[in-house]
Amino acid sequence: MKHDVVIVGGGPAGIFAALTLADLGIPNVVLLEKGKDIGERNRLDAADMLCGWGGAGAYSDGKLTLSREVGGYLGEFLDEKALYDLLNEADQVYVRHGAPDRLFGDLSPDVEALAERASLAGLEYIPTRIRHIGTENCQAVLARMHDALAGKLEIRTGCTVQAVLADGGKVRGVRLADGKVLESRFVIVAPGRSGAQWMKETAESLDIKTKASPVDIGVRVELPATVLKAVTDISYESKLIYYSKTFDDKVRTFCMNPCGEVVTEKMAGLVTVNGHSYATKKSDNTNFAVLVSSAFTEPFDDPIAYGRYIAQLANLLGGGVIVQRLGDLLAGRRSTRERIAKCLTKPTLPKATPGDLSFVFPYRHLLNIIEMLEALEKLAPGVYSHHTLLYGVEVKFYSNRIEVTPEMETKIRNLFAIGDGAGITRGLLQSSASGILAARAAARRLNP
Repeated sequence: MKHDVVIVGGGPAGIFAALTLADLGIPNVVLLEKGKDIGERNRLDAADMLCGWGGAGAYSDGKLTLSREVGGYLGEFLDEKALYDLLNEADQVYVRHGAPDRLFGDLSPDVEALAERASLAGLEYIPTRIRHIGTENCQAVLARMHDALAGKLEIRTGCTVQAVLADGGKVRGVRLADGKVLESRFVIVAPGRSGAQWMKETAESLDIKTKASPVDIGVRVELPATVLKAVTDISYESKLIYYSKTFDDKVRTFCMNPCGEVVTEKMAGLVTVNGHSYATKKSDNTNFAVLVSSAFTEPFDDPIAYGRYIAQLANLLGGGVIVQRLGDLLAGRRSTRERIAKCLTKPTLPKATPGDLSFVFPYRHLLNIIEMLEALEKLAPGVYSHHTLLYGVEVKFYSNRIEVTPEMETKIRNLFAIGDGAGITRGLLQSSASGILAARAAARRLNP
C-alpha cells in the first residue's frame, strides 16, 4: 500500500505532525519510531533515555517555553505574531492532554524590575513564559497523546528507518532496516537528538545543504534554593545572557530548576550532567547550567567532536561526572569527599566524583564561567559562594541544521525535516510547532 504520509520519529515533532494530520482527517499515515513505546521505556536503560515514544522529552522536566527568542529558529520563517500564535496553539495541545494550567513569567512590574536588576549586573534578561509539566508528569501527557491517535493512524515502534528514498528530486518513501520499502507521497523526518547523525547522513545522500551548529559546553551549578528564590519566584526559569569581559564570548544560563535535582545523562558512551525539577517533589537546592557557546570555521568545523572530547576528558578523570566546590576551584585545588561533606550545599547527585574541573575545561571556558558567576552574584548574592557546587560537564549537542523552506520542506519535493534532529529547533515547544507546520503543508497538498 502506498501511504499518504510517513513520519519518521516519535518525539515531540513527529507526535505533533501526527496529531495535526489526524485532526485534518488525512488517511493512510504511519509513524515509525525506532525506540520502544512509552509504557515500555526504562529511564535506567541508556538506550531508552533518548529513543522511544516521546523522544528525549519523555524524561525531561517538561518545560514548555512560550518565547520567540528561545528554543529554536522558527522565528526566521514566521513573523512575530504568527510564531506566537503557533507556539500558543502547540502549548494548548499539551494542556488538553494533561499539562498543568499554570504559566510562569507573565509580564508584570516584578519581571520588569528583575530585568533592570539584571542589566545593572551586566546581564541580559530574556523574558519567557514557561509552562512546567514536571518530570513525573511527562510520560502521562505523552501516553494520552498516544491514546488520542489510536485508530486514526498506524504507529510502529521498534521500527528503524535505514534511508529516505527519492527519485527526480521528489520523495517516494523510506527503506526500513529489514530492507522493506514503504512508499509514500510525503515523508516527514523528525529524528530527534538521537537521530542527529542519521539525519546528517541522510541529507548528504540526498545532496541537501546543511551547516554545523555551535556546541554549548559548561557546568551545572547547584546552590541552596534560598539564594535564587527572589529570582525564581518571579521567573521560574530565568534566561540570562552574559558577554565575557576577557573574550567577549556569549555565556548563558539554561534549564533552571528551582528545588530540583542534578542528574546524569548517558548518550553514545558519554556520561554528562543535567538537571530536573518535579511538579510536586521538592529538594532544598536549585540548579541551573552555565553554558559557553563554541563555533568553529576552518580548518576545524566539527563542534560535536569538540564537545565530545571535553566530555570524554571529564569521564576519563572522574569516571563520570565531576563535582567541585567553587571555593576549591578558585583556590586552585581539587575537591575531596571530605571537603564536599563540609559543604553547606548538600549535593543532590551524591555519586558525582569530587575532583578538579580546571583539568577538564580550557582556560577560555573556565574563565567565561567564573565571570558569569561573578555577574550572577550581583543579581543574587550567594551565587559566588565558596559553597556553590559545580558539576561537569554539561554539553548540549545540536544537530547539523538542514536547509528548509518556511513550510519545513527540503529541496527534495514533499520531504520535510523538523524538530531538534534536523537542527531546526532546540526545545519541546518549537519542536512541536515545527511538526504542526510540516503536517499542515502536506495536508494542503493532499487536499487542495
